[in-house]
Amino acid sequence: MFSTYYGGIRVDAELVRSWVEGWVVSRGAAPPVAEAWGLTVVVGLTGQVTRHVLPDANESLVRKLTETATAPGTWLKLFLPPQTVAPWVAPGWRFDDDGFLMSAPLHPTAAEAPEGYQVRTWARGGVTRVLVLTEDGEFAARGQVAVPSPGRTAVVDQVETSPAHRRRGLGGLVMRTLENATVAAGSSTAVLAATTEGQALYESLGWRTHGPLTSLVCDGPPQTLTTFERRCVG
Repeated sequence: MFSTYYGGIRVDAELVRSWVEGWVVSRGAAPPVAEAWGLTVVVGLTGQVTRHVLPDANESLVRKLTETATAPGTWLKLFLPPQTVAPWVAPGWRFDDDGFLMSAPLHPTAAEAPEGYQVRTWARGGVTRVLVLTEDGEFAARGQVAVPSPGRTAVVDQVETSPAHRRRGLGGLVMRTLENATVAAGSSTAVLAATTEGQALYESLGWRTHGPLTSLVCDGPPQTLTTFERRCVG
């Protein structure tokens, strides 16, 4: 398996595979299909039909895929900075929000809800979900973690705090509660895809950033103007 270097840090392809395998469980997507250059996942949503994950992206591969995979709702996930990738991308594609691939060893830890909040946790189909509510039942925060099979690398996903309840430690509460549930399920390591905003929270909790996670989205091939339209534009 290949690895990508970023800032002197190796983004290992096995870590990428673990992230993909857990992500499909978390989102209920189809199992990943191995390709010569990475993994393909059928997601089946309107805005994300298929995603291609490229552990070892390079210029020729990105040019080829963005020129040939032109169906709207196709995504590429790769582990290079956006500024490196931008010159390689064919028309009809756009960048989604920046992200980072992160991992952490897992240990049991105290997870006490602040006064005025309550925590609910439930598990189904390999996914454990945590929901933080106010005493009145208002949504405050949430998150989930998927474990493809007992003892495998866990994947934390969809961690979110309501804007009205931020800076109260609820993101950390969600993460610690998920960590405890995952340790109880036999996992010792977890991986996640962080937003730029979330990266600081995870690093404060001991997570390590392995490198950028850049997302490209296909909106469809550029439309060709008719002769009449070209005259009007001109």
